[in-house]
Amino acid sequence: MKFYSTNNTLSRVSFKDAVFNSMPQDKGLYMPVTIPRLDDKFINNLDGYTLPEIAFHVAQNLLGDDIPADELKAIIDDAINFYAPIVKLEEDVFVLELFHGPSLAFKDFGARFMSRVMSYFLEEGEKQLDVLVATSGDTGGAVALGFLGVPNTRVTILYPKGKVSDIQELQLTTNGQNIRALEIDGTFDDCQALVKQAFTDAELNARYRLTSANSINIARLIPQTFYYFNAYAQALKQGKSKIVFSVPSGNFGNIGAGLLAWKMGLPVERFIAATNANDTVPQFLKNGIYQPKPSVATLSNAMDVGNPSNWVRIADMFKDDMSGLNKLVTGYSFTDDETTAAIKAVYDHYKYVVCPHTAIAWQALKDYQQDVHADGTAGIFLSTAHPCKFPGVFPQEIAAQIDTPAQVKELQTKSKQSVALGKDFEGFKDYLLKNN
Repeated sequence: MKFYSTNNTLSRVSFKDAVFNSMPQDKGLYMPVTIPRLDDKFINNLDGYTLPEIAFHVAQNLLGDDIPADELKAIIDDAINFYAPIVKLEEDVFVLELFHGPSLAFKDFGARFMSRVMSYFLEEGEKQLDVLVATSGDTGGAVALGFLGVPNTRVTILYPKGKVSDIQELQLTTNGQNIRALEIDGTFDDCQALVKQAFTDAELNARYRLTSANSINIARLIPQTFYYFNAYAQALKQGKSKIVFSVPSGNFGNIGAGLLAWKMGLPVERFIAATNANDTVPQFLKNGIYQPKPSVATLSNAMDVGNPSNWVRIADMFKDDMSGLNKLVTGYSFTDDETTAAIKAVYDHYKYVVCPHTAIAWQALKDYQQDVHADGTAGIFLSTAHPCKFPGVFPQEIAAQIDTPAQVKELQTKSKQSVALGKDFEGFKDYLLKNN
């Protein structure tokens, strides 16, 4: 499979080049030249396949012979070695639990797959791979654990000071080995801008072999399609074939992967882009004006993105078909007060605890179901992180019901190791050049 830049549709690179270069020099993002449509027999019988079998079939169709079948199967079996169940809360409301991986967040799918793909492509004697990643919360922890101990790689994680939860920060800053953390005095958008600028800096690219572990990297996006197909397979087993997905959306990689799955033939009725006060995309879907703005801090910190990178991929999928986009994607945004109310409502209705991002997805789904009255259509909202990662968000009654996993208890015994930097690029570049 060949890939092109969203800023130059005539460009062509291999999957390996797209993975290692992550962002084209023209500052676009990589997309597959053709998006294969999976055969109807596979789609109609999804409920007969396991998650690893689905993942292998989807990945093989997207990647062709870039990775031999046996190697690809081994990568998937190693990377996707945890489950992602849908849980029925009421007749047409299901939650897709994506927090059963090692970092307790949905980003384990992308980070683990990508780290193993990079390891597969790295050849003995090649220059060390320097992975740069900006995080608004969960990406950093997933990438850290995905790449921890991987030979000939070094990961540098940039996170916004004071804008990630205590547990998220421990996941970023307590690994050591080939993982280092930079505490940036700014927002996630500032962290993301530093990473993007590094990829187009001639001196840094001459010195280092740079790549990204953010969702701008196509190897992060591809494995996120797996759980959409798998969720649909589970819904089929429960007699549901008309599905709406409600997706907590920050940098828009998650919903971008869902739309890629739809392009491959997954019969989704609609996607709901559920955001917090950082509502650039919901506003665009309402008025047709795309106006990025500075991010603002919220309780759902992993979604605090005012200029989502992956929107260019979604725009590329739909070209100028605004009507087609609006028929498939609906946007909702919520305040912190509404998020808190949703957390309480979910607990009161179902005795089920959700993180603030998941609460927003639930509220968006319920609002959509009330607005549209789509009888016979089941809604699946994505639970993107374990609630234990956000202890300060919950009232005492709900917090007492959260079961804290053993790996989090172990984290709390470790000490933070990070370097504090400003948000200016020269300071970041100087750090990279002086810390070989």
